[in-house]
Amino acid sequence: MHIDFDSYFASCEQQFNPDFRGKAIGVTAEHGRTCIIAASREAKKFGIKTGSRSYEAQKIIPDIILVPASFDKYYAVTKKFLKICSFYSPAVELFSIDEAFIDLTPVMHLYPSIEFVASGIKKRINKDIGEFITVSIGVSHNRLLAKLASSINKPNGFATIKKEDVDGIYSKIKLTDICGIGEALRLRLNIIGVFNFFDLRTCPINLLKAEFGKVTAYHLKSISLGIDNMPVIPYYIEKDSKSVGRNYCLPKNEYNQTKILKIIYELCEEIAKKLRKIDKKAKTIGLCLAGGKSKCERKTIGKYTDLGQEIFYTCKYLYNQWQWNSMVRRISVWAGNLTHSGYASFDFYNDEKKEKIAEVIDSINEKFGDHTIRNGFLIYTDKLTTKPNGYLSEKHMPLLI
Repeated sequence: MHIDFDSYFASCEQQFNPDFRGKAIGVTAEHGRTCIIAASREAKKFGIKTGSRSYEAQKIIPDIILVPASFDKYYAVTKKFLKICSFYSPAVELFSIDEAFIDLTPVMHLYPSIEFVASGIKKRINKDIGEFITVSIGVSHNRLLAKLASSINKPNGFATIKKEDVDGIYSKIKLTDICGIGEALRLRLNIIGVFNFFDLRTCPINLLKAEFGKVTAYHLKSISLGIDNMPVIPYYIEKDSKSVGRNYCLPKNEYNQTKILKIIYELCEEIAKKLRKIDKKAKTIGLCLAGGKSKCERKTIGKYTDLGQEIFYTCKYLYNQWQWNSMVRRISVWAGNLTHSGYASFDFYNDEKKEKIAEVIDSINEKFGDHTIRNGFLIYTDKLTTKPNGYLSEKHMPLLI
C-alpha cells in the first residue's frame, strides 16, 4: 500500500488556519517567497503547481494567499501519520514527509479486506489529524505499481493495480508518470525512439546500456514490465547512507563572492554534523553552484573527515579552481565515499582535539539551536535555518521520529 497526502503542505496550512480554508493558497520556501513549493486544491484548479513562480501565480489568481512553509508543523503531522500507519502493520516505510509505503502481506489475515484497511486509515487521519488533510491510497503487488495506483484517483482516492491491469494502465500514462523517470530522462529516451512504456519494453537492452549504463538500463526494463523487487524497509531500521548532502536555494540572486563562500561554509558545517550524527566520515566532497551559470564537481581528499572546516577547504579549492565570478541562486554541498568512523584512519596528534571540540559544539548547538556556535569567518552572517527538509530525503532523518 502506498499512501500519499493530497496537497500536503497547503492542506496542513488550511487545517491549522480556518481563514485559509476554501481559498487559493501557495506555500513558499521559508527563505524567499519567489517559488511555490505547494499549492492548495483551489489554486491547482487554475493551473498553479509546484515550481510556479509567485508573481506568475498572482497574475492568474490576484488574491492568492502566499504562506511561508513551516516544516516543524508538517513534521509533527507526519509523526501522527506514522503512528496511524503503524497500527495496521509494523512494516511502514516513510518515503518522504508526505508519503509512506506499508507492507500488509504479513498481517493481511487480520483484516477482512484491503478496502477495510484503507478506509480505516482515512477515518483515523480525519479524526486524529483533521478533516482538511486527506490522502490518496494505492495498492498493488509491489512498490512501483502501488505508488502509481495512488496517483490515479486523486484527491482522496483509492485504487488497486493487479498484474493483469498493468498493460491497460501503461497504455494511458506518460513516461514521467512513473516515479524515477523525470523530464531529462524522458528526453533522452525520446532521442533513442522510446515514447511510451511499450517502446521501452521492446527497446534492445544493449541500446539502453549504451545510452544509460548497465544499472539504469536494467532498471528501466524492469519499470517497463511493472517489476519492482525492492522491499518495504520500516522507518525505524537504519538505512545505509551512501552520501549526505544539503541543498540551499538563496532568497535572491547573490553576487557577493564572500557571502557565497560563507553560505558554503555553513552548509559544510551542516554536512559535518550529519556525518557525526550517523557516525560516518567522508572522503569525497562535492560542490554544485547554479545561477548565472552552473558548475558541479567533486574531489576525493587524502583522508576521511567529518569536520566542517576540512569539508569547506575542499569546496573552496573547487570554487577557486572554477574562478567563479557569476551570481549564485542555488548551492549544493555533499559528502560521499563514506566509511564508519571507527574504520577511518586517525591522527591522534592532530585529530583528537578537533573531534573533541566538534563534539562540544554539537552538544551546545543541540541545546541552544543550530549555529549558536559558529566559525569566526561567519560573524555578522545571517544564520541558515536547519529544519526537517521538505522531503526527508536524508536516510537517517526517519530515525529521528
